Amino acid sequence: MQKEAIRLTGITKTFGSVVANRNVHLEVRRGEILALLGENGSGKTTLMNMLSGIYRPDSGSIEINGVPVVIQSPEDSKRLGIGMIHQHFKLVEVMSAADNILLGSNQEKKILSASRFEKVKAFCEEIGMEVDPKKKIYDMAVSEKQTVEIIKVLYQGADILILDEPTAVLTPQETERLFDILRKMREKGAAIIIITHKLNEVMAVSDRVTILRKGESVATVETAKTTIKELTELMVGHAVSLSIDRPDNDHTGTLLNVHHLSVCDEHGVERLKDVSFDLNSGEILGVAGVAGSGQKELCEAIAGLLPIHKGAILFKKENIEGKSPREIIKIGIGMSFIPEDRLGMGLAASLSITDNMILKNYHRSKGPLVNRKKAAKQAQSVVERYQVSTPSIHTAVRKLSGGNVQKVLLGREIDAAPSVLITAYAVRGLDIHSSYMIYDEINKQKQNGVGVLFVGEDLDVMLELCDRVLVLCHGEITGIVDAKTTTKETLGLLMTGAEGEAKA
Repeated sequence: MQKEAIRLTGITKTFGSVVANRNVHLEVRRGEILALLGENGSGKTTLMNMLSGIYRPDSGSIEINGVPVVIQSPEDSKRLGIGMIHQHFKLVEVMSAADNILLGSNQEKKILSASRFEKVKAFCEEIGMEVDPKKKIYDMAVSEKQTVEIIKVLYQGADILILDEPTAVLTPQETERLFDILRKMREKGAAIIIITHKLNEVMAVSDRVTILRKGESVATVETAKTTIKELTELMVGHAVSLSIDRPDNDHTGTLLNVHHLSVCDEHGVERLKDVSFDLNSGEILGVAGVAGSGQKELCEAIAGLLPIHKGAILFKKENIEGKSPREIIKIGIGMSFIPEDRLGMGLAASLSITDNMILKNYHRSKGPLVNRKKAAKQAQSVVERYQVSTPSIHTAVRKLSGGNVQKVLLGREIDAAPSVLITAYAVRGLDIHSSYMIYDEINKQKQNGVGVLFVGEDLDVMLELCDRVLVLCHGEITGIVDAKTTTKETLGLLMTGAEGEAKA
């Protein structure tokens, strides 16, 4: 019988009138990977934050390695060998990867040594992960920041590891490398908890699964003896259809024409090279590619957030190249953009849900005052339609779970009634039930004649939801294929730059 690393008994945590966790029981053994499942707002992250010392339970007990403990701070948690990799990054943006990794370590002196870059590089090679030790965090893609977070906790020597949505921004290859590391840690006797909404990952890497529903632990099952369908029903409390419609529509005509587009980053490195495609009215055009292939730059260039080096972007034959987002709106073009960095670029974390609604259109107000009543009504509508779990519409966005933050952003952008909707990883961090709700909403936009540019990472979903799929590799289009007739294998080949389908 494996030794217990963690035992939580009767854990309850409330925030005012909101009960985040109620009488939760959870057990994790040495040499085990436990998956923690639940819908957005079911209390998964709150529960883990009590293990990491961010919150203290109102009632219940915690045992680590069979010994009752009181965890009052993250420092207490670290001394107990607990390391948590958070969903939202806890990094110092102006510092290098190496400095972020070493700062929290008790092994280092107060003044960081000149050899720290070599030290971090050697450690990364030892665990099989890649990061540039000298690179500043603010220069990194989201996937690179996530990798730094993982390395930071591993460097501190944690043998109880909690990962909150760790693969949300990783490529399939990076995900498999991470899983290899977790399996090696499991073999060495580490206890690992992984919070993820990707049920195929749960089936691939976990030994057991604990399910939370509305803050309560409802079941713990052995992974080998369950199915994705059973796990989904345990999470939601009823049967869920896991199918995506692809409605036909009668809308015709080109909305957006991207013509020989090239984009460079701030260092002059070309990120998009001679990219050309059309987006039609009432069409969902998927964009596939491994992380860093130019998806982010493509979205930001079309949305007016990134200057283009060459080429043109035409909206109904009007060139919008060089125009800011506000100028694009001013000339009557309805465009909504849901970026991959939801708190860094999409929403203001310290503002309430209501105030974030105001941010979209405050400049349209006549006079010096904004219409807060209208914004509050919109916020309440978004909360109800998208089932956002929040104490109120006046709650700061940073206090919401990651999935609920994403729902607020989606709701605001879709409420703007755009002609073009650009979504970068629209369901990242969402549970399976919420994800299918969003797919339905995107299909409604399609039926209304909206052109949707859908950047995603789940190829199965892309083939079910999209009409066509554009594949990027190293900033170039390697193919544009019909989603109804292509396969995942074909997309995989195109994503790696192999010769595939001809551009359509």
